[in-house]
Amino acid sequence: MARFAVELVFGPDREKRLAVRPEHREYIASLVEKGVVLASGPYADDTGALIVYEAADEASLKEIIAADPYTPANVAEWRIREWNALMGSWL
Repeated sequence: MARFAVELVFGPDREKRLAVRPEHREYIASLVEKGVVLASGPYADDTGALIVYEAADEASLKEIIAADPYTPANVAEWRIREWNALMGSWL
């Protein structure tokens, strides 16, 4: 399994994003329960968020992201980076 740090950069339509947010958070919570999301949360300035995923590979991760309600709503840009975590309580 690979780990990915995914940054979401929120788009300008805050009202639309907030309307979709409950579905997005429910989806993320389901991924937490499955062990796919290790950490998630918005930045304090509300310009974006960071989600740490564990997935087989980037193609699998892209399928997971495609199923996130934020994706079809087009309210955020997703920036994916594979992350080689070396230390921490997750390891």
